[in-house]
Amino acid sequence: MQLTFTIRKDKQNKDGTLPIRAVATFNGERFRKNINGVKVLPKHWKKERIRPNSKGEPYNYHIEYNQILDDFSDKVHSIFRYFHLNQRNPSKDLFEQKLNDKTFGENSLAPQFFESFSEFIESGRTTKALGTIKKYKTVKGFLRQFQTYTSYPLHFDTINMEFYEKFRDYCFEERDTLNNYFGKLVAIIKTFMNWSFERGYHQNLEFKKFKRTEDRIEVIYLTQEELMRLYNFKFHSKKLDMIRDFYCFGCFTGLRYSDIKHLSSSNIYDNHIKINVVKTRKIDQTIPLNIYAKAILEKYKDSIYEPLPAYSNQKVNEHIKTCCKRANIITPTTTTRYIGQKRVDITLPKYKLITSHTARKTFITLSLMLGMKEAVIKEISNHSDERSFKRYVDVSESFKQKEMENTWNKISATLN
Repeated sequence: MQLTFTIRKDKQNKDGTLPIRAVATFNGERFRKNINGVKVLPKHWKKERIRPNSKGEPYNYHIEYNQILDDFSDKVHSIFRYFHLNQRNPSKDLFEQKLNDKTFGENSLAPQFFESFSEFIESGRTTKALGTIKKYKTVKGFLRQFQTYTSYPLHFDTINMEFYEKFRDYCFEERDTLNNYFGKLVAIIKTFMNWSFERGYHQNLEFKKFKRTEDRIEVIYLTQEELMRLYNFKFHSKKLDMIRDFYCFGCFTGLRYSDIKHLSSSNIYDNHIKINVVKTRKIDQTIPLNIYAKAILEKYKDSIYEPLPAYSNQKVNEHIKTCCKRANIITPTTTTRYIGQKRVDITLPKYKLITSHTARKTFITLSLMLGMKEAVIKEISNHSDERSFKRYVDVSESFKQKEMENTWNKISATLN
């Protein structure tokens, strides 16, 4: 079965818009149906969907109309999956009967892919972190866009190696998706397929063959000298001063942005803080406070900002770059990423690469360089992934080797 949407150039409305018709072909037959209420200007019609109107043009209802097209597509594919599972030979009359049945699908033996994905998201709201739920929603939208662009029907029985290859090519060729992000997309798709398999929604295990791609990436962090320069810098802007403190507190404690944001005075003790970690949901995580973290907390004690000023992650990421630029953290830094087999090297001044998450990376990396035991760092940072933690160890070892070459190894050159 193939489904396409076309515009009716022979049925132009007075306002210049054209109606849209669905064409389904199967068993040598062709079924046509106008999509009621949906119309589009020819210039807005692209790849079987309505693209957004440009600025200055009247709103063309692309969101609402595309949703109607998506819903129609989902129903058509669900009908043919019903025929397949029940071993029924589809005819135009039977297809039209199911299409006009408004209750079809409510008690169908074939759960729809995207409806099940929505159920998957909802089922995780009480057990998954908010960030994880957000990622699930993003993947669902990504799959919708893939289906629209490629016309590949997404159903439980079509999630196979053909899907994997088409999805991979779409990600790399059309979306310029980095390998590591593609790996995360695949991981969530596999999680969903496993979840739905356990509930008896399908018997398709082809998804287990999907492979994640993952490249090692650089650890972006502030050196000890850069961190102290930022920490001691005198900003004339109160906002920049407070965002610098927010960021540096992460550098001195290893806390994630989400945990710093939810910090309250009740979490603060004389020499440590105790929190319930947002991401991992670990209860009563204890983080010791060094003199720098204590000084930042003391700065805002008994103020309206106690224990720390609160900013959105977007604002922190935006303004910490300005802070680092003014603190002259401008060392040229090269990052290497891969899109499939294509290598992308980008060199930027370091301040442009600083985000809220580099604070945590700075804490872990500098703690290793300063000699703190790995087990202690893992406990403080609540780090359970050995593979990701090894990146910091490798950076630390590389730094130590470089320092050895710049100190003791120079003695032999002097003696010779």
